[in-house]
Amino acid sequence: MMAPSQAPGSAADPDGLEDRLRRFATIWSRAVFPVTATSLTRPEIEQHLLPLARRLSDSLHSRTFDARAVQGIGAALIEAHCTDPEALSRTLGVIDAYLVLYCGDPGIEGPGAEQAAEDSRARCARLQHALAAGYAHGLRERTLAEQESIARSSLAARNAAVSALHATETRLRAVFEGAAIGIAIADLEGNILEVNETLTRMFGGLEHHVRGKKVTEWSHPEDRPHVWQLYRELVRGEREHFRVEKPFFRNDGTVLWTNLTVSLLRDPDGRPQYQLALLEDTTERRLLHLRLRYEATHDALTGLPNRTLFFERLEKALSAGDGSRFGLCYLDLDGFKAVNDSLGHATGDRLLVEVADRLQSCATAPGEMVARLGGDEFVALTTGPDTEHEVDELAARILSALASPIRVDGREFTVRGSIGIVEGPAGERTTAEVLRSADITMYRAKSAGGNRYETADPEADARAITRHGLTTALPAALERGEFFIEYQPLVDMCDGKVHGAEALVRWCHPQHGVLGPDQFIPLAEHTGLIIPLGRWVLQEAVRQARYWQEHHADLGPVRINVNLSPTQLQHPGLVNETVAVLEGSGLAPGSLCLEVTESALIGADEGLLKPLRQLAELGVDIALDDFGTGYSNLANLRRLPVSVLKLDRSFTKGMQHLPVDPVDLKIVEGIVSLAHSLELAVTVEGVETGAQADQLRELGCDTAQGWYYARPGPPEKLHALSLADAV
Repeated sequence: MMAPSQAPGSAADPDGLEDRLRRFATIWSRAVFPVTATSLTRPEIEQHLLPLARRLSDSLHSRTFDARAVQGIGAALIEAHCTDPEALSRTLGVIDAYLVLYCGDPGIEGPGAEQAAEDSRARCARLQHALAAGYAHGLRERTLAEQESIARSSLAARNAAVSALHATETRLRAVFEGAAIGIAIADLEGNILEVNETLTRMFGGLEHHVRGKKVTEWSHPEDRPHVWQLYRELVRGEREHFRVEKPFFRNDGTVLWTNLTVSLLRDPDGRPQYQLALLEDTTERRLLHLRLRYEATHDALTGLPNRTLFFERLEKALSAGDGSRFGLCYLDLDGFKAVNDSLGHATGDRLLVEVADRLQSCATAPGEMVARLGGDEFVALTTGPDTEHEVDELAARILSALASPIRVDGREFTVRGSIGIVEGPAGERTTAEVLRSADITMYRAKSAGGNRYETADPEADARAITRHGLTTALPAALERGEFFIEYQPLVDMCDGKVHGAEALVRWCHPQHGVLGPDQFIPLAEHTGLIIPLGRWVLQEAVRQARYWQEHHADLGPVRINVNLSPTQLQHPGLVNETVAVLEGSGLAPGSLCLEVTESALIGADEGLLKPLRQLAELGVDIALDDFGTGYSNLANLRRLPVSVLKLDRSFTKGMQHLPVDPVDLKIVEGIVSLAHSLELAVTVEGVETGAQADQLRELGCDTAQGWYYARPGPPEKLHALSLADAV
């Protein structure tokens, strides 16, 4: 009787697990009772199976899978006399159909329910595999015990008195005929003399198909090479027994897989006389193993080999010798995430199945395979002596196969893909190195526009790895104070005096040395670290400008220019943080100029321009940096809250030496005239020669910066430059 604390729905058993376990045990007992050789009643069998059901439930929910615990359940079935092979088959059927249903977790709902159900089904399959292994092990132990009993009985029969001979033979015959495994006796020439009923059933049920045959007629193409060598050693008396896994052909052409144990029987004088074969039918277990192996090595959605099987093949290809080569295509579908986001994962899955079918048709030659790594990532592998050409052809076939539109649920999709190719001789790189190179190369193809393939380049790989290392090191570098600022003077072109300075951030990397902003600012943009880094640069630059004004009055009203990235422009706290920095340092807003690249403002809406307008209204100057490189409409200058144009160096490069390029001269003259008509000051970057400076001064440019005046340097260099100008 169920204890009150275990009643279904009680506080101790809120989910009614105990009740569901009893229902599962009832179904199990009804399935195996008809094929169980026991004097127990079915309710008694049910009570025996209930703790086993509880152990199955515990294994289904345990964090780590303990195969030995589940194997013990299989052995327990043997102990309960469930030795008929049908008992195992029915047990596996009950577990497959009802274990997750009755013992799964009914409380999981929402987005994780489908994954939880899939995990439970996978765990259930592993339970079946382990239970079958434990059942087979228990049956084998029982068989070996029976074999030992036969041997003892044979020895007793030889030594027994004549009066007990008949009884002994009767007992041996009973064991022989009633054994749960197949038994056969043959002479030393291999002629089969006796077989039991179990072995006859294993080979199709007709005794004449077994008795009278020769052992050598039962060869099979999948026999291990040493099997028949072991057999020859046994009949010569050189060994007493051997055990192997061996397949046999039945008369209907099907294959019987067995664990075969062959022992040598000697006469009273010790001479070889007969051979005794014990055959355990492992066909069902092998099929189960093959099914589990297939599920473990193939993608459930597309049926392609999965990551596990692909890695096995790749490792085998990379470890091959004799001048073997390999070629790997790493494919990622371009823009596939938009399909899942807009049409749902069901449509995306059906599209992946169609893509997988097309990819499979591209890799049909010997040594080629296609696998799905996960998501919308696929790989194609080719091996052989000429993969240098074959891998390019394989990549071209893949892109060609994807070129035709795919129809799914009445919709037509155009699928594009980016492919990274890695090719080379076997034995030089590890699996991880090959996959990393292929992944880097694939993203290089995607960055180049997609729908194309690129071949791996060791230098490009090294740059990508370095970028990754810098990306991961950025947060800690800011905390450790590895960044510093250099200042490049801004010179007034009318009197040649220092007008201000542009703050340029540098990274003093402990391994790579001093890095310029072009090497880490894009990485900071990508990771979002540009916000705290930009805030730190603004604070340091404003603090330095205020220091110059307080301690170096000879510099005059120094202005400080600070660059703003596109990500900083969209940061909601830009205005408040800038105002807080100015107020905290005491620097007047008019002494700060924020530089924004022209490309960042192309097509900018009012929402993006609003914080710049607010800063401009406070008195902060806004400079349009790299003007002329963004192909913006000049008419848009009127709506932008800018007060300074910074002319890109590409327009003035032709003025570095005489004679000056007349086209560049006209362009710069027009831009300066336009800017002044809009009441905008013009700053020129990249001034490197005196001739260039003279021409720009004649054209009316207001300020300039470049190596002609000074390279970027520490803050004290600006003061020294100002003193030199004064002298």
